[in-house]
Amino acid sequence: MPWPSRKRDKAAVADKKEPDAKLAKTEEEAPEEEEEEEKSTKTPAGSSKSGWKNWKKTKESDSGGEESKITYCHWLLKSEPESRLEKGVDVKFSIEDLKAQPNQTTFWDGVRNYQARNFLRAMKLGQQAFFYHSNCKEPGIVGIVKIVKEAYPDHTQFDQKNPHYDSSSRKENPKWSMVDVQFVRMTKRFIPLSEIKAHHLAHKADGGPLKNMMLFTRQRLSIQPLTQEEFDFVLSLEEEKPH
Repeated sequence: MPWPSRKRDKAAVADKKEPDAKLAKTEEEAPEEEEEEEKSTKTPAGSSKSGWKNWKKTKESDSGGEESKITYCHWLLKSEPESRLEKGVDVKFSIEDLKAQPNQTTFWDGVRNYQARNFLRAMKLGQQAFFYHSNCKEPGIVGIVKIVKEAYPDHTQFDQKNPHYDSSSRKENPKWSMVDVQFVRMTKRFIPLSEIKAHHLAHKADGGPLKNMMLFTRQRLSIQPLTQEEFDFVLSLEEEKPH
């Protein structure tokens, strides 16, 4: 298959719509730093700015009022839907490109940031992730994928013709890993970054589930973990009318 260039972590610039983002700065420049589901049957978030209180009441009634443990069991994967050349190779890879792959499955290669790589290595078979269109006119969540093969060596680190070639990596001890992902479904509607950010800011004030979401606290990472609460709340937004 042609080299799928989406997951470019090496130049994982922050989204154009994020005003605090530092554009065109790569993750590889500071690799050691900690820089930065199917169909929902729950009641959608309320109509208030944050919407999380009504959502939380529904979740608590389902679980007997117990707060969910803070663990990372879902993910957000950034990919570029628009053409951009990196070392002569177009790094475009949209969710439509994923759907066009055999069995709607591909490997998520090209990650060259240690923290993002460690997140890849933590992924478990069957876990779900949001497919996020990044570095484009309107960034946001467009669909859901699942992990169908856990971490294994990323072959592109040894390919001198690949933009993500790493001359310091050795086959006997590879530095970089990748996973295989498979398309699950499109979200019922596009969930834009601007909408998620509005909830994040409101939740920072009132303690909602998106208060620490890495999309805003570690925005440069192209692989980001999500708690169950974060995943469920964001997924519930697909049931709401766009603001």
